Amino acid sequence: MNPAAPRARRPGRPPRPDSAAMRERLLDTATALFAEQGVAATTIAHIAARAGVTPAMVHYYFRNRGQLIDAVVDERLAPVIAHVWEPVPADDAVTADPAAAARECLVLVVQRLAHSAAQRPWLPPLWLHEVVNEAGQLRERVLRHLPAARLHRLTALIEQGQRQGVIRPGVEPRLAVLSILGLTLLPLATANLWRRLWPEGARAIDADAIAAHALAVLAGGLFIPHPPGAGGSA
Repeated sequence: MNPAAPRARRPGRPPRPDSAAMRERLLDTATALFAEQGVAATTIAHIAARAGVTPAMVHYYFRNRGQLIDAVVDERLAPVIAHVWEPVPADDAVTADPAAAARECLVLVVQRLAHSAAQRPWLPPLWLHEVVNEAGQLRERVLRHLPAARLHRLTALIEQGQRQGVIRPGVEPRLAVLSILGLTLLPLATANLWRRLWPEGARAIDADAIAAHALAVLAGGLFIPHPPGAGGSA
């Protein structure tokens, strides 16, 4: 036997899984289970069973449960957050038409959020149970990824609009951000409920319909309408 020849794989021994693909599979599985049954109730054994691997395989890619949770936040939630809020400028420059700037940001943010959540069924329940909930296991981890400068910019635009008399004075600018999240994520998270209440029209309530509804409510609640022919951008 030639000692330099490569060692043949033993018959019946499965090929080594692709590392990148397996890691992504485990992250997807963990994310889905976190959304379905909560982070606290999900163990490494549950993730392994759902993925069809052993717990040792999960630990091969993630040293411990905390590292796995960090990876779900960093690689699944954080990119969505960055994508959704990207349309809002991160600077604090004063604009001559804050109502128009706020409206443009709202349209893009709401559309991106509704479509991102519709494409990722795990996002709405995970956000409500693990971020909004006081006892949520992901809250502190997710808060580190919120784009504070962009959120402050949106509230500043609303405040500028209020000073100019084009945005309603009764609006709390900081709560406008929460209204965006509630009007998009809540309908998607409770889809099973309203589909039972209105089964005849459930199929028509898709991401586009949810985005359009959210924008109509936000526009009506934020912007002061001008009579036909009057000046102003709202």
